[in-house]
Amino acid sequence: MKRQEEIVQADVLVIGGGIAGMQAAIAAAEQGANVVVAEKSDTRRSGSAATGTDHFKCYIPEYHKVSLDEMLAETGQSIVRGIQDLDLMRISLDRSFEIAQKWESYGINMRPTGEWNFEGHTMPGKPKMWLKYNGCNQKILLTKAAKERGVTILNKVVINELLTEDNRVIGAIGINIREEKGELILFQAKTVIITTGHTMRLYPGINPAYLFNLSNCPANTGSGTAMALRAGARVANLDMPYLHAGPRFFSRSGKATWIGVYTDFYGKTVGPFVTAPTRELGDVTPDVWNDVFREKMENGTGPVYMNCSQTSQEDIDYMMTQFVSEGDTSLLDYFAQYEIDVRTKMVEFGMYENSFAAKGVEIDQTAMTSVYGLFAAGATAGNVRSDVADCAVWGQVAGENAAQLAKEISFSEIEEHHTVKEKEAFYQAMLSRQEGAYWKEANSTLQQIMGTYVGTKIRSESLLKAGYCYLADLKKYAEKQLKATDSHELMRCLEVLDLIDVAMVAAKMAENRKESRGMYHKRSDFTFTNPLLNNKMQWAQKTEDGFQLGYRNVRK
Repeated sequence: MKRQEEIVQADVLVIGGGIAGMQAAIAAAEQGANVVVAEKSDTRRSGSAATGTDHFKCYIPEYHKVSLDEMLAETGQSIVRGIQDLDLMRISLDRSFEIAQKWESYGINMRPTGEWNFEGHTMPGKPKMWLKYNGCNQKILLTKAAKERGVTILNKVVINELLTEDNRVIGAIGINIREEKGELILFQAKTVIITTGHTMRLYPGINPAYLFNLSNCPANTGSGTAMALRAGARVANLDMPYLHAGPRFFSRSGKATWIGVYTDFYGKTVGPFVTAPTRELGDVTPDVWNDVFREKMENGTGPVYMNCSQTSQEDIDYMMTQFVSEGDTSLLDYFAQYEIDVRTKMVEFGMYENSFAAKGVEIDQTAMTSVYGLFAAGATAGNVRSDVADCAVWGQVAGENAAQLAKEISFSEIEEHHTVKEKEAFYQAMLSRQEGAYWKEANSTLQQIMGTYVGTKIRSESLLKAGYCYLADLKKYAEKQLKATDSHELMRCLEVLDLIDVAMVAAKMAENRKESRGMYHKRSDFTFTNPLLNNKMQWAQKTEDGFQLGYRNVRK
């Protein structure tokens, strides 16, 4: 592997070009910063919102006619509830309309009907917080807006390691995967923003034979969380995985885009919220009863179907256009290919793979982590929710604050940093091996360990301890045996190693949570929910001796 002679300098280095990354780049550039975005794919179509989204959590005081605190309380009862810091949730809501207006100025269609229109994910009689918009081209338009502001975008560049000095980030190590054998790139940065998205491919998917048949971007492999953890940053909530739902075995999100009701095989409604299709509300049953699809299959009363037999043709037509906004065009292709009429054929729904969305790096109100100069936003942040609006808001916050901090900081020397030499030798070893293991072997083994020992059906101290031991063995074997024939395979190998790092801390945190809480952390040895841990968040930090673990109060 050769090394690029020129060191890339940036006031603000953004790692990841998804929603949060592009908004962070735009915000930092508007503050006058020299901004570089490194994206392993292409910012025009990368991340979990690559093909579009159609719901944007938004608070407009004049529209909702309730206070910010009242809306915040409603948010805590909705699909976006969970263990989060309320001060960060308040910022998300407070700045959401500002971001919606910014997006409209970039050309994103935030008012397809001509006015601010809120639909879906709503219980009867409650405020509607989901702005219906057309996000099918949002990544292209965000990229355009960033370039217009002078942002440098380096596509096909993988960032694998942060460079630190005295608990301050000073740069990063990247690999140009356009080159067959890869080209090492050093980044010298005053501040860094991590926006690498969800942690996918950690647990067995709905079809384990196809590692990339996932509900969110399969290239999002927790790399930002792993890098931050190795750099000394605190992480949060990795003991509490998340499951999404949609058409069974067809891994496409967007259940609120559907206009129908959830019923059993005989057409009887499953939830108590609606009895007839409603475009305004949708059917929030799985938002409230998250495990409905799996639970009813396991007790024999399933399957559960999306039933559109009573949906008007006008609403069916509207729904089909919204699938385009959501980026679910593959679903429309499937309907066309098999001549499926959703008014005459119910569509079974089910749960998808476990992932870590909004489980990752802990941030403060400025979006900074516990490492000075290192910021995080989007699904990489572990203590605030990460739907599209949150990703955009926290990208904006991170970009603003990183740019301001960069004005106070000078560049540090990185070329002779010990981590550079270590990583360069490590990459070269994987590229030079004549024999070794393929990355898919390690990834599938990881999924089997996580599904069996750090799963979501049942957990115990013995299972979690055994799982951690197997993960430690896998890490040791993978580092010694993984083989890459080119830079693309090297990227996949590094993704798996990042996944293992995330898995190990998740196993430790799950073992440390000595209670049962929620649907996906059920301990056979601690079957009760400990009230002393209510409104508390678990955190972890890597040390020379392993992991330091603790709980803190959720911030108000």
